Amino acid sequence: MPTIVIASPKGGAGKSTTAVILGTELAHAGAEIVMIDCDPNASLRMWAERAPLPIRMSILSNIGESEIVRTIKQHDQDGKIVVVDLEGVASRLVSRAISQADLVITPMRATTLDATIGVRALALIAEEEEALDRKIPHAVVFTMTKAIKSKQHSGIAESLATQGVDVIDPPLMERAAFSALFEFGGSLRSMPAQGNMEAAIENAASFAQAVYKRLAGEG
Repeated sequence: MPTIVIASPKGGAGKSTTAVILGTELAHAGAEIVMIDCDPNASLRMWAERAPLPIRMSILSNIGESEIVRTIKQHDQDGKIVVVDLEGVASRLVSRAISQADLVITPMRATTLDATIGVRALALIAEEEEALDRKIPHAVVFTMTKAIKSKQHSGIAESLATQGVDVIDPPLMERAAFSALFEFGGSLRSMPAQGNMEAAIENAASFAQAVYKRLAGEG
């Protein structure tokens, strides 16, 4: 089964939030999910400690460089979807995880700084593709976006499209419920209502569906 790696060298881009939203939504849809927390900040572990994990989901933490490839291979052979949340730096651990990915997702806010640093993740993927002599599917998702796109957002999206970069639609909007996942744990469907929950759940479900289509070769 597929391995999805969430990678960005930019802190605060929404890697862990993206991982939690994706993992919980895929689990809700019926998939067996293994979350691997490789971030020294242990954001996934802290999220998991807040509330019982959704059904069909497990989490592994403190996975280092020497263990990451073996851990991914062990679990993606169990018929599960593996979601890896990486540290926010360019490192050998990150490169080794990317080498095992069926899809790499790079979250970025629609700002020039995030886009500039986020492109470094695309360069890391290109380096692994060259080393492995195979394509590694990858895509960008904009995070913490507003309902009305700014000129900056539109310009960055157009620039990425011109470079042939796959951009996931829909983006992950700026939602109170998304940030509150790390306060309450669990999923959008189990946590106390925060803001417009219906819109947050719809956004999250559509994002997960867009990712799944890419895994199925439909993106």
